[in-house]
Amino acid sequence: MDARVREHAEIIADHATDIQSGDDVVIQMPKEAEDLAVALHEVCGDRGANPVYLNYSKRAQRAFKRSADDFSEPSHRRALYEEADVFVIARGGANATEDADVDPETNAAYNRAMEEVKRTRLSKTWCLTQYPTASHAQLAGMSTEAYENFVWDAVSLDWDEQREFQSNMVEILDAADEVRIKSGDETDLTLDVSGNSTLNDQGEANLPGGEVFTAPTRDGVDGEVHFDLPLYRYGREIEGVRLRFEDGEVVSHSAERNEDLLTGILDTDEGSRRLGELGIGMNRQIDRFTYNMLFDEKMGDTVHMAVGSAYPETVSGDNEVNESAEHVDMIVDMSEDSVIEVDGEVVQRNGTFAFEDGF
Repeated sequence: MDARVREHAEIIADHATDIQSGDDVVIQMPKEAEDLAVALHEVCGDRGANPVYLNYSKRAQRAFKRSADDFSEPSHRRALYEEADVFVIARGGANATEDADVDPETNAAYNRAMEEVKRTRLSKTWCLTQYPTASHAQLAGMSTEAYENFVWDAVSLDWDEQREFQSNMVEILDAADEVRIKSGDETDLTLDVSGNSTLNDQGEANLPGGEVFTAPTRDGVDGEVHFDLPLYRYGREIEGVRLRFEDGEVVSHSAERNEDLLTGILDTDEGSRRLGELGIGMNRQIDRFTYNMLFDEKMGDTVHMAVGSAYPETVSGDNEVNESAEHVDMIVDMSEDSVIEVDGEVVQRNGTFAFEDGF
């Protein structure tokens, strides 16, 4: 086994989830990530924790979605989640586009049925990470070896140093009432973040981490945004997304590729037409686009926004948490002709923050 796999497992156990003696741990991974699952079982044994292994198959999930007439909440799965203390989930299957031929309406119905199960999992200690596989290397346009280096270099970052760097932006956003995102001629969006909290993603729930994120108020988003970097969702590439918001709601949308999939996402439920997250990428170790949102949303010189559910930890006071069965991140490249303004003051210009040298 590559020594970096054991290091990956130890970072998950020590830094991301703090696995303790007696913890009931659910390890959910595809068979391609079995080495990481084995290493995590060894780590759990060392710490006196109790692991259970769920071998996740996107191929099997696709078969179920395509054959079922309707979906209901899997109460047995929810029972497992309710009893668990820690969840570790790794992406990395054999085919990154396995579910590309599942109808958008089917995906929306499945997600609605799974909504409470997902909330149960998110209420516990959890970590989502990536195992480097050939399929994701191919998606990123990299050799398998280069992709392995890319993933494990990003995972084994000095997270204390990264946390301190990101805390500068947390301090700015925590005191903010309004954020304005401007990029080129097509993005000019204002977001009311008054009263909400900003979280510092230091490689815990998401590994790798490398962003700060908050939530806009449900009715407090206005303007237009062009997400000029593509995303993969349900095995299909959505490209050139444009959204227009009025009073927090998407009132018009388009995409240059797979617009029907975008429409299906936005039509999932009432909350899927509102923003649940504003995130600012700050991980300069992630220096290339890979068609993997776990990494791409953390890139320096980017901003991402998610339609759908908000993380309750980011919503404070009397503000209402946006709820949805969806949470779909989309990215704006902020490296050129772009600014972030907070309460009328420029805090980032062309990817450089005001608290950095050379601003």
